[in-house]
Parts: sequence; structure tokens; C-alpha cells
Amino acid sequence: MTDKSKDHTESTGAGSAPSPFDQPTERFAAQSVDRGSRPLAHTDDDLDFDDRGASSLPTEQIPAFRPAPAPTGIEDQPTTVIQRDDATVPTPTLSPPIVSPPIVSEPIVSEPIGDASTVAAPVAVPPMPGSDGGADNRRGTLDLGLLVLRLVVGGTLLAHGLQKLTGWWNGPGLGGYRDILVDSGFDHARVLAVAGAVGEVAGGALLILGLLTPIAAATVVAVMINAWCLKQSMVPGLEYFAPEGIEYETVLGAAAAAIILTGPGRISLDGRRKWATRPYVGSTVILILGAAVGVGVWIFLNGANPVI
Repeated sequence: MTDKSKDHTESTGAGSAPSPFDQPTERFAAQSVDRGSRPLAHTDDDLDFDDRGASSLPTEQIPAFRPAPAPTGIEDQPTTVIQRDDATVPTPTLSPPIVSPPIVSEPIVSEPIGDASTVAAPVAVPPMPGSDGGADNRRGTLDLGLLVLRLVVGGTLLAHGLQKLTGWWNGPGLGGYRDILVDSGFDHARVLAVAGAVGEVAGGALLILGLLTPIAAATVVAVMINAWCLKQSMVPGLEYFAPEGIEYETVLGAAAAAIILTGPGRISLDGRRKWATRPYVGSTVILILGAAVGVGVWIFLNGANPVI
């Protein structure tokens, strides 16, 4: 075996192409070592990840992560603890829980504005009146007392009126009452006897019920004025004590006038009316009218002076 190449002309004849197997140890031409012009890398050192040779690589370059540089002027030192004096550090103490005081509603009193010598002291404001008058909400036993007064006065007038009208309980009856009026000097005694007897019965019944109380009590006042003048005219001078005096007529007339001025109270059929608990000018007017009717009847139908 020899390294001398074999002449192909011997076997193939003239003009044959050389075979690659004629030189088995032949090498391929080495590539240029210049990284800038080399198209393909053979070793790890030939790989260039810099931007300078990125365009010469046959494949796409993957960018590598590079941490940002630390800012200048800051030293990388560990954190130190600053020691403080124990006297300046407050000692924590356990405080009791804060309990809010109970809220107590008190009336609001305004303070004077300006000089205290020229401004009046605060004044307590009374509660606003209600729909029924405010103070009427605390009447106590007033209504019960008015009921008792109405029952006594009304019952007494009703009983005496029935004596004159029907003759019950040993009464004179309507005829006997008329004779009494004639003997006392009254004109139109028949009409006056009927009016007086009916006035006592109706006035007494209405007082008991507490219905149309001012008008009923004014009727009783008018009747008692005539009864007072009649009894007083039968005795000389001024006689007050019973049985000859005017004590009985005075008490009944004054009680009827008091009912007009105070009202019948709530325990009555007129209890829901305003004048039943807080009478004012209207009740005074009715009282004056009742007294005027009684005085007028005596003056125009009798005309005698009762105190002589």
C-alpha cells in the first residue's frame, strides 16, 4: 500500500474525473478564525452574546438579564439601633376603662347675653298647653267636687219643684203655689206659678246631668232671687237665719252661681266642652243675665221693697 495516488486513466480511460476516495485523509478547508466574518460557531468561545457580534450569528440572540447597578452615594451598611435614655422613655401604665356618665335630660336654660346687670335672670318656661288647656290635665279631685255640688243643688231644686208642680212630699201643688204668689202681691200669678215650678224641676234635673249647665244654673239663680225677695218681704227688716230668714235661698242661689263660674267639670254631659272646665267671659255673661231676669221679674210683677 502506498500513498501515491492511483492513476485513474488506467482503468477508466482518458478524461475521467478524480474520485474523493483517492485521498481518504484529505481535510476540508479550515474556516477563518475571524469571528466577525465567520458564519457558524464551533465552540462555546465562538458564541458572542455581545451587541458587537449579534448580527453575525446565524440564529436569534436571547438577551441576558443584567441587574441594575446600585445607586451611588448610599453605603451598604446594616441598620443600627439608637439607644435612648431610660429616664426619657415613659413607662406604660394600665388606665381604667373610660365609662361615659349616664345622660340626664335637664331643662335647657339660656345664659344672659351681655352685661349681667342689664339682663334679667333665666325664667323657667312652663310646659306648652295641650289640646284641653294644659293645666286641666292635673285637676285632682276638682271634677269630683263639682259633681257632688251639682247633685246636691240639683237634687234639692228638683224635689222642691216637684212639690210645687205635682204636690208630692206634702207639697202645695200648682194651685197652692199660685195662691201663695197671689197673696204675696205678684201679678199674673198663674203664669208665674207654672214658670217657677217648671224652672225648678228643669233646672235641678239639668244640674244633676251636667247638661246645658250654665243655662240651668242661671234659671236657678233667677228663681232663688224671687224666693229670697218673697221670704224677706214677709218679715220686717233683714232676717237671715231659717226658718223665717233667707238662709236656705241664699245658699242655693250662691251655689248655682258658683257652678256657672266654675263649670260642671268633666264628670258631666258637658264635660267635653271647653267652658265645662275653663269657663271665661261667656259664663260671667250668663250669670249676669240670670240675675237680671230674677230682679226684673220681681220689680215688674211685684214691685215691693223686700228689705222694709
